[in-house]
Parts: sequence; structure tokens; C-alpha cells
Amino acid sequence: MPAIWTQPTTVETLTASQKNTAIDHLGIEFIEVGDDFIRARVPVDVRTRQPYGLLHGGVSVVLAETLGSCGAAYSSPPGHRAVGLDINANHLRGATAGWVTGTARPVHRGRTTHVWQIDLHDDQSRLTCVSRITMAILAPQ
Repeated sequence: MPAIWTQPTTVETLTASQKNTAIDHLGIEFIEVGDDFIRARVPVDVRTRQPYGLLHGGVSVVLAETLGSCGAAYSSPPGHRAVGLDINANHLRGATAGWVTGTARPVHRGRTTHVWQIDLHDDQSRLTCVSRITMAILAPQ
């Protein structure tokens, strides 16, 4: 199966596109790009924990949205933009230390919408959150 990317998609290009953003501030790191997936991780630390010491659920959603948005954007035709329409997340297990790693894969890549599934795991490979994002694909104007 050929790669789904329509433009150069590497850990380096993804990282460069997120400089001076919330992603950069939260310490999110892109770690792998495959033929049909993107993987990144977020540290569980003072920047990302909620008052009970767990990874903040909103930070899990930021990681999921980042992965799904990048997947849609980098697999859309050149010049098109990918913007979020809807995201949901089910938080299944808390993480108190280490890293949470997310992997995004497409469920549907249509002409005007994409749906991406993002699974987040802790350092012991336990599922912490499942998320799905729907993206609108906007043609150049």
C-alpha cells in the first residue's frame, strides 16, 4: 500500500510546523511517521497534569487533535486546508508519570471530510484514551 501523504511528512517537518504553539509549550513530540499513521507523545509533568496528579484530559485531547489535524492536512491535496469539525474522547485510564503516546490513523479520507482515530497509550502500553476527530477539507479559494 502506498503512503497516503501528499506532501513531505516527516518527524522534522511536523515538529517545525508546531514551533511557538501550544504543542511546543506542552512538550508534545512527534516521534514517527508511517505510510498511514502519525505518532507523537506528551510528557506527564507539571505542564500537563491536573490537580489530582493525572494527565489532564484536555491535554489528551490536544494531543489527539494535533495528530488527527496533521494527518488530515498532510494527506489532503496541496493547497487545501484541514479544519476541525468535531472531536470526542473517552478517557479510559489515568497516567501520572512518564509519557502518553498517541497514534492517529485515518478511518475515512473523503474529498471534503476526513475522520481520524487516535489511540493514546501510557508507557506500559495500556490504553488511556480513545479519540475520533472529523475534519473538513477546504479547497483553496
